[in-house]
Amino acid sequence: MNNNLTARSLFIYLLCLVLCAASLMPFWIMIVNATRSTEQIQQSFSLIPSHYLLTNWDVLVGKGFNVITGFLNSAFIAFSSALLTIYFSAMTAYGFVTYRFKGNRFLFAVVLGIIMIPGQLGMIGFYQFMLRLNLTDSFIPLIVPAISTATAVFFFKQYLDATLQPEIIQAARMDGASELAIFHRINLPLMKPALATIAIFSVVGSWNNYLMPLILINSQEKYTLPMMVQLLKTDIYRTELGSMYLGIMLTVLPLLIVYFSLSKYIISGVALGGVKE
Repeated sequence: MNNNLTARSLFIYLLCLVLCAASLMPFWIMIVNATRSTEQIQQSFSLIPSHYLLTNWDVLVGKGFNVITGFLNSAFIAFSSALLTIYFSAMTAYGFVTYRFKGNRFLFAVVLGIIMIPGQLGMIGFYQFMLRLNLTDSFIPLIVPAISTATAVFFFKQYLDATLQPEIIQAARMDGASELAIFHRINLPLMKPALATIAIFSVVGSWNNYLMPLILINSQEKYTLPMMVQLLKTDIYRTELGSMYLGIMLTVLPLLIVYFSLSKYIISGVALGGVKE
């Protein structure tokens, strides 16, 4: 019996190692190709880094890839959007769970319906609306829409349904706490795992967003990192693959740091968000 358990555990560990290696392989290939020349990448596949990293960096900078500007622009948009998403979506979900008003279920059904609508359907209308407001070539239309994030509202509501105790809210009200104080001092600390989970998804989504900035942003000094990577493909005669991989690596690296910094909250946040007592 013990031998069967040991063999089974060994098989599970080996399978997890294989899956982990398969997940990390694309990142390692990206890092390796960032150190190789275009000719090396086109001629053969390799898992061993080369010595063209500084050369690729020179090409990257020479093509207008401003790492600091792109990083600051992407970080400002991503973290501002994440803050708006987690705060206002958590407040909306708190309202759905705490207040039993007429039309509660209907409004939540509307939220679920919004989740099913592809965002690309309203892209043209949104651009025309921003054009009339003179908000094109600005970060505002890339940040403000994060206030209304239906997916985050749904996730937070599911999480609060599983964790929030009505008795705690009633006790706080009896002690004279205002509704905002209850939300800030009781609800938000209770939702830390869920807030961290949505923060990761929001930052990753905003950071990787390429289409909307491409439509709305015209000034090169306001380009995000994904937009700057596209600048590396503008040469019709030669595409520097090594420098392109280096640019992609610089774009992905901050996301990996954010993910590993907050990843411990993802499992608990998703698990509790999917369970209703």
